[in-house]
Order: sequence, then C-alpha cells, then structure tokens
Amino acid sequence: MKNSLVSLLLIISVPSFAQLTVYEQFQKITTMQQAQQYIDANPTLKPVILHVKTGTDTSLILKRLMKQNQGDVFSVGYVTYRIMEASEKVNYRANYIFLDGGSLSNAEIDSLKKIILQKNAAGESFEKLSDEYTMDGNNTHGDTGWFFGIEMMPKEFQEAVKNHKKGDVFFVDVSDKQWHYIVKKTYDDDDKKDITVLRSNGR
Repeated sequence: MKNSLVSLLLIISVPSFAQLTVYEQFQKITTMQQAQQYIDANPTLKPVILHVKTGTDTSLILKRLMKQNQGDVFSVGYVTYRIMEASEKVNYRANYIFLDGGSLSNAEIDSLKKIILQKNAAGESFEKLSDEYTMDGNNTHGDTGWFFGIEMMPKEFQEAVKNHKKGDVFFVDVSDKQWHYIVKKTYDDDDKKDITVLRSNGR
C-alpha cells in the first residue's frame, strides 16, 4: 500500500503529457525544465534540444527555424519543433566624415557638405574624402567597423544608418552637441539570430 501511494505521488508530481499529440504537448511546454522532462519521458521519439545560430547551416529547415519567434510551435512532416528561446542582434557598418560645429559656422559646414558631395559624385572615394576632411582624427578612413547600439556612435547616427540601404550617402546632425556627419552606408545589415529549439519526432 505504501509503495502504491509513493508511485501515485510520483505520477502526480510530473507534468502529464499522456494522450496528447506532440504538437499539443509542445504548446504546453514553456520552460527549459519542462522541455527536459518531455525529453526524459519520451526517449522513443528521439527528442533533442538544438542550439542554432545564423550562418551555421543553410538547410531549408534551419532557414525556416530562423524565421520563427520565441514560443512558436510547428511541424514539418513527422517532426515537431518549439522555439524555446530566441535572441536577435543587428550590426551596422558605414564610413563617415565628421564636421565639428564647435569650430565651424553653419555656413562653413553647409559649404563643406556641398564640396564633399560634389567630389564624391565626381568619383573621389569616400575613404579619401574622409581622410581629407574629417575633424575627429580617426585613422580608419572613416570606417566605423561593425557596431551595435550607441556604444560607439550617437543614437541619431545609428538610427540614420539603420534606415538607409547600402550605398546611400546622407547627413546626420546631432544638434545638441553641434556634431555633423556625412555618412555612406557601406554594408548590408548583419543580422545575427540565436535560437534554442526543442525537436521531436511525431506530430
């Protein structure tokens, strides 16, 4: 009798996945602990936790996984997936020429902007123009490198780069600091996504 009672308590203490389809069970799983309980309880379905990063594989199923959001559940054939965790980070890259409004008048800055754009349109490289005109002393030909957030550039700069496409040349003004930029977006956005997936045979 005592052993029967212990067995009953053990059954009650474990989340019940019985008599539900895999898809229905996956909809009820919200934590990694529950995912591990499912794996332990269903070895014949070969469940597994996958950790996937952008660029690690080009297979069609991983491309589909990368389009999902955290909490999504879907089946492909007789395999079911749940996105347990998902995080995304987008990096940007551009070249710039910095003009200091604390040293130049607005008229001088406007004049320089026109001169620089004309030279660039005539074929002079943006990198060379940055070396010639930038006022922040950078030695990278104005290349920001890959950046995310405002740890390197002002938020106005990041937002402007984010909203333009590769090859665009545009102005960014940070009025409260009298900072002025001429910017060329030099790369497409580098979108990186990491996901943790619960995968199991069955639907």
